[in-house]
Amino acid sequence: MRRILFEKTGNGIWISHLDLMRILQRAFRRSGILLKHTQGFNPHAFVSLALPLSVGTASRCELLDFELAESEAAVDTASLPERLNAALPDGIHCILGYDGGRKLKELTHLQVEVRLEYDRSVPVGAVDAIDGLFHGETLVVEKRSKNGPVEQDILPMVKTMAVSAEDKNTVLLSAVICAQNPSLNPDLLAKAVSTHLPDFAPDFAKSMRIEMLTQDGTPFR
Repeated sequence: MRRILFEKTGNGIWISHLDLMRILQRAFRRSGILLKHTQGFNPHAFVSLALPLSVGTASRCELLDFELAESEAAVDTASLPERLNAALPDGIHCILGYDGGRKLKELTHLQVEVRLEYDRSVPVGAVDAIDGLFHGETLVVEKRSKNGPVEQDILPMVKTMAVSAEDKNTVLLSAVICAQNPSLNPDLLAKAVSTHLPDFAPDFAKSMRIEMLTQDGTPFR
């Protein structure tokens, strides 16, 4: 197995998961790099993403697993980011290519940042109130599921949380949250503020994955 670490930022955050998979596969073709495909009438490339990313969320730590065709066995994985970047759109940028890598089951947490933006400056008392919200006993938020809206206490899925004023118009939430089994969408952190602290609801919120982590807090690679 080969793996590439890449970023999804800028206008790239509006690319859906399925479209992203098509873009990445097309970049391989345009770069003259042949992916391995399944056999049969409708072959599929051996490519997968570690964790699907919600539309509108940025990331500095996306991981693409893939296999190259047998004819590409001599290709150096470390050379692929530069070749692929020449064929990728703005907002999708490969950082590192390497062979092997840890198994997906070892990915347990995400380091994330959520920026709460206020048009007329951060309200007085907002930082302390938001910090208290995430250090309480429970924090129930409505989330979407396959069976419709459900209410869930998200605090057990927040391992660490730091709240600070980044500037006069922005409150920064820096957190480590569960990545899978269970998983927590970082957008729900902003939703929790709007739901439980309406006086401090932001005018806009931006979420970003900073790093994928293992159970011991080391980067998942």
